[in-house]
Amino acid sequence: MEAFDQLAEALRARLIESAREGGTARNGGDAGEQDVAEQVRALVESEAGALGAAARERLCDRVLRLATGLGPLEALLDDPAIDEVMVNGPASVYVERRGRIERAAVAFESEAELMHAIERILAPLGRRVDEASPLCDARLADGSRVNVVIAPLSLEGPCMTIRRFRPRGFSVDDLVGNGTLDAALAGFLSGCVRARLAILVSGGTGSGKTTTLNALSGEIPRGERIVTIEDAAELRLRQRHVVRLEARPPNLEGRGEVTIRQLVRNALRMRPDRIVVGEVRGAEALDMLMALNTGHEGSLTTVHANSPEDALRRIETLALTAGVGLPHTAVRDQVASALDVVVHQARTVRGERRIEAVAEVVRVAGGTATRELYRLQGGRPRWRAPLGGGLARRIAESSDAANDAEGSNRTEAPDE
Repeated sequence: MEAFDQLAEALRARLIESAREGGTARNGGDAGEQDVAEQVRALVESEAGALGAAARERLCDRVLRLATGLGPLEALLDDPAIDEVMVNGPASVYVERRGRIERAAVAFESEAELMHAIERILAPLGRRVDEASPLCDARLADGSRVNVVIAPLSLEGPCMTIRRFRPRGFSVDDLVGNGTLDAALAGFLSGCVRARLAILVSGGTGSGKTTTLNALSGEIPRGERIVTIEDAAELRLRQRHVVRLEARPPNLEGRGEVTIRQLVRNALRMRPDRIVVGEVRGAEALDMLMALNTGHEGSLTTVHANSPEDALRRIETLALTAGVGLPHTAVRDQVASALDVVVHQARTVRGERRIEAVAEVVRVAGGTATRELYRLQGGRPRWRAPLGGGLARRIAESSDAANDAEGSNRTEAPDE
């Protein structure tokens, strides 16, 4: 039986290699599974034709079980209430459900079984992990994100994190409904987007920055051309005129990488009305600032930070990593001119996502600073008017223009 299992493992490895080369159907429903079954049968017939019919049938079943399915993860990935699956070695699986992390009542029998599941996920994507390349970050066919870390980097055994993809992004009304923000703040932020204010969404990991960015992007008028730029495509905008760009990591030979910074530069040649960057985390911060200062107003992005003030400092620091020799004062001037509003979001101890603060970006003697317009304190919102009325004037002018356009459309529309 041991030799039988070894043969099944060898045939499974052949299928995995074929999948990386594009020869095996990707698991995408019944048709995909049927294609895999046919290829398994053909492989068994060619490589183990000397076995009896019953043994070949048993070998086909064994190889098919090894080559398809994700074992204990399948039930978790079928649960729509689960947002994230975290595998910390074969015996430890956690999930995030409704914002709270809890241990799942499933486990893998061994590290080998977990590695098989990882290979089944990565092979159709043309990706792999091994000792020479123990890290992998990829996007699945359904849009979910997967990150894998194995030995020697991971001391707990193979680790895999799958962030589930939502086919339909949240709208601003959805965020109001789930308590992320109240109706008054939703109206203010929607006005900021329509007024073409540059908005930076800040917060920690898992605080809901991308969800909020997607919702705010939905407030961009439908007649504008939008270019989105992401490491792994997560945004789902509802407008029709959207161009989605995604960065590409280097291949096994270290070639072919396309960075966020390259995509931001290229986006400027695509005649965008708005540029939406999923997250600024490197030297692309400088290119984003220059884009905002050269006529591409109203763009949106996110950054990891603990407060609105920290968000500005982080943008400055990231811009300085571009290595173009700009003095710090010049970068601060770029930040002050480019950004208008910082929206800060956090996740509570109960797993709820909340917009805790909204601040305007103002110039001060030392460069830039933030001035709070909104603060959620003790569960109650506290407001104050923008300094000098500049933001309020731009929002009001945008609202008046939108009302005039809507009235013009009603006047010119033919009677039915």
